[in-house]
Formats: sequence, C-alpha cells, structure tokens
Amino acid sequence: MRNYRITVQDDHKQIVKGHLKLGGTNPKGEQIGFTNYFMEKDGEPFFGICGEFHYTRYDERYWEDEIIKIKMGGVNIIATYIFWNLHEEVEGSFNWSGNKNLRHFIELCGKHQLYVIIRIGPFNHGEIRNGGIPDWLFGRPFEVRSNDEGYLFYTRKMYNEIGIQVKGLLYKEGGPIIGTQIENEHHHSSAQWGLTVGINDTWLNSGSDGNSPMLKLKEIALEAGIDTPIYTCTGWGGATTPVPDMLPLWGGYAYWPWIYYEEGRLEGKDEHPATPEYIFRDKHNNKIPKSYNFEPLYAPEDYPYACCEMGGGMVQFYKYRFAFPYRSVPAMTVMKVAEGCNLIGYYMYHGGSNPRGKVNPFTNDLATPKISYDFNAMIGEFGQIRESYRRTKLQHYFLSTFQKQFSLTKTILPEDTSRMDPYDVDTLRYAVRSSAGSGYLFLNNFQDHVENHDLYDFNVSIELAEETIVIPSQGELTLGRDSFAILPFNLNLDGIKLKYATAQLITRIEEEEIYYFFFVPDGMKGTYALESKDIISATIDKGSIEQLDGNTIIQIAEEEESLIRLVFESGLKVAIYTMTDEQSLEFWKVNLQGRDRVILTSANLLVSEDEIRLESTDQEIVALSVFPDFDDSITSISGGELFATTESELFTMYLLRVPKKEIQFNLKRVNHDKFVLDFEINAFNGIKEALLRIDYTGDIGYAFIDGELIHDNFCNHTTWEIGLKSFEHRLIERGMYVYVAPIRKGKVLNSNTTMAGWKETAEERIADIGTVSIVPVYEIKITL
Repeated sequence: MRNYRITVQDDHKQIVKGHLKLGGTNPKGEQIGFTNYFMEKDGEPFFGICGEFHYTRYDERYWEDEIIKIKMGGVNIIATYIFWNLHEEVEGSFNWSGNKNLRHFIELCGKHQLYVIIRIGPFNHGEIRNGGIPDWLFGRPFEVRSNDEGYLFYTRKMYNEIGIQVKGLLYKEGGPIIGTQIENEHHHSSAQWGLTVGINDTWLNSGSDGNSPMLKLKEIALEAGIDTPIYTCTGWGGATTPVPDMLPLWGGYAYWPWIYYEEGRLEGKDEHPATPEYIFRDKHNNKIPKSYNFEPLYAPEDYPYACCEMGGGMVQFYKYRFAFPYRSVPAMTVMKVAEGCNLIGYYMYHGGSNPRGKVNPFTNDLATPKISYDFNAMIGEFGQIRESYRRTKLQHYFLSTFQKQFSLTKTILPEDTSRMDPYDVDTLRYAVRSSAGSGYLFLNNFQDHVENHDLYDFNVSIELAEETIVIPSQGELTLGRDSFAILPFNLNLDGIKLKYATAQLITRIEEEEIYYFFFVPDGMKGTYALESKDIISATIDKGSIEQLDGNTIIQIAEEEESLIRLVFESGLKVAIYTMTDEQSLEFWKVNLQGRDRVILTSANLLVSEDEIRLESTDQEIVALSVFPDFDDSITSISGGELFATTESELFTMYLLRVPKKEIQFNLKRVNHDKFVLDFEINAFNGIKEALLRIDYTGDIGYAFIDGELIHDNFCNHTTWEIGLKSFEHRLIERGMYVYVAPIRKGKVLNSNTTMAGWKETAEERIADIGTVSIVPVYEIKITL
C-alpha cells in the first residue's frame, strides 16, 4: 500500500480588511464587504457561487424557469454580459425589448433572491461578433479599447443607456446588482472585425494605454449611475488589473478550441495537449507569487483569489469538436477551491442561442456555430440538465452551508507542484485546506486529454501540530477513474468530533435531531471515525460499528444508502445519512414553508415559494422522496397524478404518473442528407418541451423553418438536440427542414477558366442522417 503524507503544522491564515475599495450597504442595512481572502455579508464570510447566463441568448418567455434552475443548482450570483452590438446594432437606435430586456431579467433575478454582476464591456468577447463592439465603430477615425476621446464618446452613450436600464436595481437602492465588470481581458485578448473576415481578417485592438482606460471606464460608469459595491476585471494572461479599484477575477479552461487557429502552436501535432489545470496549486500565497495560469501584478495575499471563468463547458469551434466530459466541471471546482478560491464563477453555467441581427443576421464569432451557444454548459441551450449540474450542486450546497468555517481555511500542498507532469495519472493529486487543525483533504483523479484509471491501495497521512491522522486508519482508499473528493478531518459536528470520513459532506439541516448528509465518492468505501467520548449509543441500519483506539469506527454498507443515529451524554442527537455516488445525483436541498428540506428525485426540481415543479424527460413515472414530510399540506397536483405513497425511516416517497404523450410528426427523408418534418396541430399540447434528437454523420447540421436558419451543430458524433417548443406555432404552420453539409475529402477549388468561374470538386462527400426522434419533457406541479 502506498502512503501519501502532507504536513499541516501552520494552518493559520492571515486575514485583514479595510484596504480594498470594495463594499456597500443596501437600504435594509445589509452590508457587502471583502477581506483579503473572502467576500463578507454583514461581516461574516460569504462564499460567492456565480453562474454566467446571457439573457440576450435566451427566449425571454422562459427566463424565469431557467433562473430558478440556476438557483436550485446552489448558485447565489448570476453574471451576464451586456453585448453592445446587440443593443445598438444600428447607431443611435437602442433596443432593450424582448430578449434584450435587461431590466426585466435583473428583476427576475431579484425576485428569486439572486445577486447579479453585470459585465458591461464595452468589449466582452463571449464568442459574439466583434466581441460585442458594433460594426459601425470600425469606420471611425479612432482606436477602440483605448483612451481616444472619440471612442470614449460612444462608450459614454452606451454606459448612460445601461445606467437608465439598471436604475432602481442597484444594491444601494435595494436591488440585486452587486457588481460590475469593466471591459474584458484588456491588454490580453481580442476578436476579429466581422466586416473583414475572409479577406484580410483584421483584429480589434487588444487594449492600450495600461490601467488608464480601465480606470476611465469605471469613472464613466459611475457618472452613468452604475454604482455597485464591487468592480471587477479579468486578470489572466497579463490583462490590465487596476488594483485596488477593481477586484481581479481569474479562471481556467482545460479545453482550448482556439489553439487550432494558431500556426505552429501545436508544432504540427493534431492532438490537444493535457493541460496543467488539474494539478493543485496555492494561489493565495506571497511565497508563490506566480503559478500556472496565475501571474498577478500584485502580491497574491493582498486580494482574494476569486474566479469568474471556470470552465463550466466550452463552445465547439469548427476545427476542434471535442465531446465534452461533464465530470471536468466539478473536478475544476475541486481544484479552484483547494487552491484558495472563496468566490467561484462558471462560464457558462447556462447555454443559449445567438440571436439574429437586423444588419447582420448572424451575430456569432465566425469560428463557432451561427446559432448554437450551448457551450456544453451545466444547463443546456434548451434547459437540459447535465451531469455537471448535478455534481457541482452538491459542492455548492457544502460551500454555502459551511461557508463561515470553510472560508477561513488555508491551502497547504504536500510539496512544490510546479513541475508536476499532467500526463502522470498514476500519482495521487492531493492538497489540504485547514484552520486550527480542522479541515478538508482534497483528492483528484481527473485529468483532461489523457486516459485516466482507478487509483487504489493507498492512504493519506495528515501530520498536524499535535497529531497525525491517517485516512483511513485501517484498510485503504480507492479513487475511481475521473473522480475527485473532499474529505473532512477533525470536523466539529455540533460538538462531536468527526476525526475523518471517507465520505463527502453535502449539507446539514436541523429538526428535532441534527441531520448531516454525505455521499461516498466513486470507488471508495464509506467510513466514519468519531471520537467515542460522550457517545451513549451509535446505531446503523446498513453497516457495522466497532471501537478502536478511543474512536467509534463506522463502516457503511457498499452500494447502499445508510442511516447512522448517534446519542450523546448532553442529550444531543445527530443523524448521518450517507448515499452512494450515483444516488447523490438525485439530491436537492430546498426551503419550503420556512423549513429546510431534502428532496431526492431524478427529475429536474424547480421550487418557488410554495410550489414544486418536476421536469422529467421522456419519463412517465416520477419518484419524489421528501424529508421532512409535507405533513398533508399538498393542496393540488397538476400535470400528473399521485398514485402511491410509501414511508421509510427518514423519507416519504411520492410516486407520480404523467399522461404519456406521443409527439405526432411526419418525417420525410428527401435523401441521405436531408429530411423534412411536419407536425399536427396539437403536436405540442400537454408538454413543457419537445427535444428533437438527430444522430448523423457529416460536417455541419443545419435546421430551417421556412428558409430561416434556427439552429446548427458541428458534428462530433454525439446526438444533436434541438428544443422545439419555442418554435411551436411556426413548426405547425411551416414544418422544419434539416440539411447535413458533407465532409468533403480531397477537396479541390478549380479556377482554371478564362471566365470568372470557380468550381469545387471532392473525391468523397460524407453525409448521412441516422435516427431521428422527438422526446417529450413533462412538468408536474405540486402546490403546498
């Protein structure tokens, strides 16, 4: 057995405040502030969890449901880009209506108690045309992204328009807007001017004049009334970071489609390199002033290490069409949090679709799909919930529930990790966050762009100042392929010391007893080691209990959920409910009728006030297990019927049935690469969504209604999925036409003619449409 060791002798974190130009108070007296290490709310640590969602890339009729989904995922801040060229495509004509109604979007976020960070540009990138800069600025005699007064004149007009839209919604006015991002990747990144692509591909200025333009933009934002407690900027790649006036935000992506557009970047190799993103670092340590993807122009410990662009997915580029591994997202969360991040942010958290323009019908960056901006995000382009959503949700519940204790913990590494090889997948990657001898052991067995495998037959010794904790004290650990874990040690469970657990903590709720919820990470055997003193009784329904060296060792039965009950001399009663890795994907924590509750369901759960909604995709029977129970407070059920109720020791299970819906459509295959769909008049009645699924081989798939492109997909041999409900009336009237552009092998462009003639030939054209199906998404509403 291999023993890994980590020394945790000094885990005191120096935390100071008062030196940052950040913070504010709302009319109710609530305060937002910052230390050098974390965000504060009313003087207490607040763990910010931010998810990006672009209102302009989603149908405004469905904003509210998607905002609720984001909140249900444990997010407490929504970030959104304000794309200048979508609001002022024609100079002087601003559009803030429909899916461009920023004000309504922010109001909905506030309605559901979510904070908002507005990313106001002027340059945003975001895979949008010109990075968000209007085309008409190309024809002006000044440099964009500079201190040129001509550029600032137009920027001031845009900021003033934003100021009008957000008036009354700012934090200081009682609204949800707590932050403003100024510009994006200034001095680091740029985009092509769409007008020039295909001829000479002129690029926008990547930023000039140092910190001065950023500070000037903040000044203009304040003049426009955009006055928020937090001002942020992106910090990576040498971008402009004018501290202390702005908080630099960081991030990390492990999937880099852009590198395939740089000559010589891969030195002739076709393979994407394994990135160092999944090697633990310490990014809040003055003794390590720089590390991979983190080269701040300030002392790291002076400012919080915070993120706004952790890879919550990645958009497909034409030249790189990876099948995105959803486990990479919660693995990224493990890495960033272990590194000292106390404010995490995902880009994207929710996918969308590029809106059509009036001047330029396609508003996308030219390397990406014209319509689809699904981004492989945790919530997809049509509201689909991915595995990444379900796994990060568990992490978010943990970080929010225990934020006051966790935010104080210090990152400690076992050694200098700067020379670790990302291709080494045989050596365990681990780190600790600890404070006063109590904390969490972080383990990682995920690495991008390599073949991972199970790690087994090892343990980890944590050498504290007064003791050494071996996890586990007997037996060995296994960590499954592509898996990761956060394991507690010396954790105070309401006065009881949990010496360690080979299970991951999710959350806590308090009833007559105190309940803790854990799950066993993939590949592990669940064990709890508790100090035996003061324990009067310990019972488990599935597993075993023994006494060893003054500790109560509890082994959890494998591949089953279990319930431990503990009684202490003080009269305290604690219950520990443990799930398997697979069962944990059905775990939800909600507040209903003023009580915290745990719900287990495979359906997508949307809770607002006293209403529960369950989304199920092509699933007619939905199980809903609740603790504590509703106590006969269900007043109505619509969209389905309750047909059975069962009781277990902890949960009450409700079994519900929805009426089966066959979506009636007519499929006509024109040939191997084209088909037409026609729909009956009531085809979409009684369902929330209809997902068209297409399996095909080719280059690009295009979907049209009456000649208008409504969706597209770069083929990577995964199922192409399109939500049809928003197009319902047009589909019934006009139907849909799908075309697959072929892969052209041996392509030759021939211009050998005396006239201006061009002709393309190819040795082989590959395009084939396989299975086409449409599955319903049902919704059941339960009112309490």
